[in-house]
Amino acid sequence: MNMITFMLTLTTALSIILIALNFWLTQTNPDPEKLSPYECGFDPLGSARLPFSIRFFLVAILFLLFDLEIALLLPLPWATQLQYPISTMTWASTIILLLTLGLAYEWMQGGLEWAE
Repeated sequence: MNMITFMLTLTTALSIILIALNFWLTQTNPDPEKLSPYECGFDPLGSARLPFSIRFFLVAILFLLFDLEIALLLPLPWATQLQYPISTMTWASTIILLLTLGLAYEWMQGGLEWAE
């Protein structure tokens, strides 16, 4: 019980000291950009109904798709030690082939062209 009290006191004291140092040592130099409500580069005083390109979403979805593919295929080197590694490699090759065919189709349709 004594050790728990010591640890709680120590962590509380350390937290208070670090918070006090943060308030004491920080430099506040507000400039117009930091005081504006948005720091993303958009004009906060303009119209909120600006046209937004759907291609940003397409690139994000493609990135997520191939990122998830890599995460799913990561355990493949250990699949060689399974009882039937050929079936695992066949399924993995099928997934890669389907994704590659989908990417080729998207490329041929012009969905990856950034400029119109």
